[in-house]
Amino acid sequence: MDITSHFGVYGVYFKDNKLLCIEKNAGPYRGRFDLPGGSQEIGEGLTETLTREILEETGYSIVRYTNPRIYDVFVKEEKKFFMVHHIMALYDVEIDLTIKKQLLPSLLGDGLNDSDSEVWVELSGINPENSSPLVLKAKQELLGIVNIDKIIYNNWTVNNK
Repeated sequence: MDITSHFGVYGVYFKDNKLLCIEKNAGPYRGRFDLPGGSQEIGEGLTETLTREILEETGYSIVRYTNPRIYDVFVKEEKKFFMVHHIMALYDVEIDLTIKKQLLPSLLGDGLNDSDSEVWVELSGINPENSSPLVLKAKQELLGIVNIDKIIYNNWTVNNK
């Protein structure tokens, strides 16, 4: 089986028992809650990626970022003959909720953004059926569960919107 790698940088913002997420409209996490973030552009540093992606996907600016850490998961979509090794750099972020900029159009428009909007999700409402592995990892952390070993999802279901 072929394995491809994907590396991304993501922000974890937890406030009033809610996690800031985005609603994905494309890729293997389509139809699920995901963390705001994504891939680096050429020559971009990790925190530059973090800042740009959160602004693009939520419209909010980062005030502060702390606590960088790395996790990885292996995701094999059902009925596919390859697996994605998703390496994720997570940062705790604080954002300015008082100013919101206009979001870029979604993939359904002109291909600039793979999320529809931000959404605040109660921790109790996060589960494997509605969330990406990144959100599930953030929930584990917020509940005080420490697991740095890889996680494998062998029959990942892509949700239809």
